[in-house]
Amino acid sequence: MARKSAITRVADVDIRLLEIFRTVVACGGFTAAEFELNIGRSTISKHISDLETRLKLKLCHRGPAGFSLTSDGEHVLSAAAELFTSIDKFQEQLDEAHAELTGKLRIAFHDHSSSNPEARISEAIRLFRDSAPGVTLDISVEPPNTIEEGVINGQFNLGIVPLHRQSPMLNYANLYPEHMRLYCGQQHELYQNMPAQLELSELRKYSYAGLSFNSPNMSIHQQLKLRKSAFVQNEVALTLLILSGRYLGFLPTHIAQLFIDTGLICEVNNEDTRFTSTMSAIVRKSASQGRRLNIFLECLCRAHGTQTNNANLIA
Repeated sequence: MARKSAITRVADVDIRLLEIFRTVVACGGFTAAEFELNIGRSTISKHISDLETRLKLKLCHRGPAGFSLTSDGEHVLSAAAELFTSIDKFQEQLDEAHAELTGKLRIAFHDHSSSNPEARISEAIRLFRDSAPGVTLDISVEPPNTIEEGVINGQFNLGIVPLHRQSPMLNYANLYPEHMRLYCGQQHELYQNMPAQLELSELRKYSYAGLSFNSPNMSIHQQLKLRKSAFVQNEVALTLLILSGRYLGFLPTHIAQLFIDTGLICEVNNEDTRFTSTMSAIVRKSASQGRRLNIFLECLCRAHGTQTNNANLIA
């Protein structure tokens, strides 16, 4: 016999408790969620217990073994994602009826978007803020694979990622380039003995550090058959490995320049290692975009001097 939920009608308190539950899962546990929610762990625990009582379901395990979802918890998390997507869609439809836009726009960027001189994201934010001052921006910095997954499942309304293997579930609009080069640290043996042109056969003898997810970085390393000896999730960690003098690694030129100027790293001389990524805005194909997202997309493309229809992003 199918179990019946204690909730027969979703109330404001249920939505609030589900928001807390979703945040706890995203943070990986109660302790990590304290800062995000700005409430104590004991209060978070009580809220989750209240939700379990209302749903008559055990949602998660918590204790010395750590935090983990039950199968019922995974089901509720999936249903909650659909609920919040529906709420967003309802808010978008309300926005259509009001002159002033309200609600929240969730955006995720890749590393170092603010320091790339080719990026005009801050200008796009200024244009959007002037056009829609009533909208709250919720901005995250995440790895590209996390951003793509988040846009697909509705966690983010829009992402900006390096163009790589395109998903059939996403629409894309090219924004700006990011120039990549291969570098070594001051303590690396190549630093003091860099040939005018390092052959690939020699390059493959050295340990290489690269990103651990599908990306242009991973593609070039596979193409060049470099000896991958370390995996990282972001370019901050990658920079540390390069600075150690024990690994080669790719960095955007605008990030590397600071360390070049102080003599801490230098570029590896090999033309085959030079490549340029195209940074693109992505939105989910099946999503109802609404005025908030449309206006932000227009601001992004306007700031970068591109056309919004170059990927049919706006319906």
